[in-house]
Formats: sequence, structure tokens, C-alpha cells
Amino acid sequence: MRSTKAIFTKQAKDLSKSPMALVMFMVFPAVAFIMTFFIDVEGVPPNMFVTMMAAIFAGMGLITAVSDAISEDIERKSLRFLVIAGVKPHQYLIGSGGFFLLAGAVTSVIFALIGSFTMQEIFKFLAIMISGIAASVLLGATIGIYSKNRQTATALGMPAAMIVGFMPMLANFNETIERLAGFLYTQQINVIVNDFTVSIWRPLLVVGANISVLLIFFIIAYKKKGLKG
Repeated sequence: MRSTKAIFTKQAKDLSKSPMALVMFMVFPAVAFIMTFFIDVEGVPPNMFVTMMAAIFAGMGLITAVSDAISEDIERKSLRFLVIAGVKPHQYLIGSGGFFLLAGAVTSVIFALIGSFTMQEIFKFLAIMISGIAASVLLGATIGIYSKNRQTATALGMPAAMIVGFMPMLANFNETIERLAGFLYTQQINVIVNDFTVSIWRPLLVVGANISVLLIFFIIAYKKKGLKG
């Protein structure tokens, strides 16, 4: 518990000292707010920009942010005392990933406040967003653990973010891609945020399956590489 709290606190302090990381959590809601209230486009649904920016944030932005933060810790050997203390995978994941999950959840609430949602739609929106954020945190954490430095994390994280982020968009134009994208958590985020009349349970099950697989990958990566790089 002490190690988990220490990791959580460290990530919070690191984020507060990183303008680029802070911008990532603010720029997507800011763009959604500006596009929603200050740009009048005829025929555009009222929440289109909110749901668009929210899906991009949950599916792409967090992957690179988490992988960068963890790879930076490894590169700088700033977690050496935790290695010596024998920190377990779940302790590191709860501490580090838990912080990004909380930060992402707060950002999701901001998106919900910007949008014109009913209470039922807010529930669906936050449920799928936070679930998707959890999957992105796990994917970013796995990439970060495997990376020796921040350059490697960027080289691995950006393509991964582009694939999971843009496949749902490409799925609108190709049936084969649509079938493949159906297995991705990002596609399930898009399904819900673009049509709140759809039942949330199947998308949540798909996202849950993604989380389970990504959790296994993270544990394997941690046991193989640890925090030593």
C-alpha cells in the first residue's frame, strides 16, 4: 500500500511539472467546448464535437501519455528504490495507472458537462469512457515497460495509438476493417458515443475482454522487464 501510494503521488507531481502532459488533458475538452459553443455548423448534431474529441482522447491521447511517463521513469532510474523494494506488478499498475485513470475520469466528466446529455446518456458516456481509458492506460503502461527510453516509447506508442484510434474511423468505409475493428475497445467507445440508443452491455463486454488481454500483456512485460528497463 505504501509503495502504491508513493507511485501515485509521484505521477501526480510529475504531471504537474510537465506542461505538455497537462495540455493533453485540457486540449481535447477545450476544443470540444469551442467547437460546440462558438462554431455554428448547420446540420451538425449538438454533441458531435464532444463525442468526437472524447473518443480521440480515450482511444489515443492516453496511450502516448502513459507510455511516455513510465519510460521516463525507467530511463532516469527514478524508481530504483521501488525495484529494490520488490514492487509487485499490481502495486505499480494501481499506483501509476490508477493516477492516469483518475485524471482521465475527471476529463471525461468535463466532457459530459460540456455535452447536452440526459442523465441516462451521461451514465452510458462515463461508463464506456472510463472503461476505454482503463484499456488505454494498460496498453500505454505495457509499451512504457517494454521501452528503454522515451524515444522508444514514442516510436512504439504513436503507431499503436494511431491503429486503435483510427481503425474505427476507417471502419466506416470498409466492411473488412469494420469486422476487425469490432474487437477493439476504441470501436466500442465510438458505438456508444455516436448512438446512445444502443445497449451498453455488449460494448462493455468487448472492452472488458480487451482489458483482460492487455492486463495479461502488462504482467508479462513487467515480469520480463520490470522497472529496470
